[in-house]
Amino acid sequence: MTSLDTLAWHPASWQTRKALQQPHYNDPVALADAVSQLSRLPPLVVSWEVEALRERLAAAQRGEQFLLQAGDCAESFAECESDRIAKQLKVILQLSLVLLHGLKRPVIRVGRMAGQYAKPRSADTETRDGLTLPCYRGDTVNRPEFTPEAREPDPQLLLRGYERAALTLNFVRALIDGGFADLHHPEYWDLGFLNHSPLQEAYGRIVRDIGDALDFFHALSGGPVHEAQRVDFYSSHEGLHLQYEQAQTRFIPRAQRWYNLSTHLPWIGMRTAQLDGAHVEYFRGIANPIGVKVGAAMDDNWLQQLVTTLNPNNQPGRLTLIHRFGARDIEKHLPRLIQAVRSTGHSVLWVCDPMHGNTETTVGGIKTRRLENIQSELEQAFQIHAAQGSRLGGVHLEMTGEDVTECTGGARGLSDTDLARAYRTQVDPRLNYEQALELGMMIAERSKKVRAP
Repeated sequence: MTSLDTLAWHPASWQTRKALQQPHYNDPVALADAVSQLSRLPPLVVSWEVEALRERLAAAQRGEQFLLQAGDCAESFAECESDRIAKQLKVILQLSLVLLHGLKRPVIRVGRMAGQYAKPRSADTETRDGLTLPCYRGDTVNRPEFTPEAREPDPQLLLRGYERAALTLNFVRALIDGGFADLHHPEYWDLGFLNHSPLQEAYGRIVRDIGDALDFFHALSGGPVHEAQRVDFYSSHEGLHLQYEQAQTRFIPRAQRWYNLSTHLPWIGMRTAQLDGAHVEYFRGIANPIGVKVGAAMDDNWLQQLVTTLNPNNQPGRLTLIHRFGARDIEKHLPRLIQAVRSTGHSVLWVCDPMHGNTETTVGGIKTRRLENIQSELEQAFQIHAAQGSRLGGVHLEMTGEDVTECTGGARGLSDTDLARAYRTQVDPRLNYEQALELGMMIAERSKKVRAP
């Protein structure tokens, strides 16, 4: 960031730009009061953690680490429960263990959690039986029930969202600090599915291999391996609601920079990545590592200007590009985007989101995703990056620790008729714990084949 940019930028400077996907509040005084309260509350993360994550993402750019960014499509206040949070953490830990074993490099664990309460929508309103109401934009904005009262954007929900994020992050930190993530005891992470899963034997073998390796290092060093007892875990969410993000943006004197301290890794979605828009204006001024969703609708010039605007000094670890195309379109569009970024001379971390481009609707009108398409896009992403002399440094998944039936396929062969059994998402379909683990094993196995002579 140049000194001119620093002088021109302020956490509220986005308000001079067109802001898309923002709710309309009927009471601006109540909104200002809620934002003022939020700005005085303690931050959810600290700048040292943010900087540590940026350093690890820089290592991932160099091929030394791998990013796993995973969690709910949209969190809800009602699901801020200890059991559900623990299950979500368990499946992320299990998946990272599989990746660690297969990739033979450290895994950066970033949860789509502790703040993923606002969602972009394709339309501002929804109509049912002749009644038109504002669309549901996530629990931090309004409520999902189709009534005028529920759909009215409520500024107080910003504070409720902060509270739920704080509770979630506090519980995750307590679990990790208490030894929940100890690699010596991955059996603590059992979700109960291993007794009947076709993946039981493969996962058990990974657990035994890592246990044997830790025993070897213990014997060699004469003491425990500290990194195996506690893992780093970071939070992320889409920085969509700009009033919320602004309120948690703080100036850190020691660094002489502004940080968004509501999360470690905020990202910009495709719907709000306009170069002259409010979201890009806000994101260019914060010191966090940031992500940007990119896809087929983004032309080369747009992407190049995003890269140079959001990371003008080409700082390592600053910018993660999360590409989402769909299995049918990735081969057509990803190579040109890789080449477009390369022509800027800037380095980025490339991450594959194989979820969003593969969303479809069944004959019965249910939104779903097919695991075989998700696997196909991910496999193609690895191949295309390798062919282009680039590197895929991570994966971005919508998944849950619950036994849901929202995506089809997988080891149990879930079909469209199975979706109704446990379809619980309020927005987009998620992988269940078994499907997510299967995807992780696919990544691990392909890595072993690539390394094989």
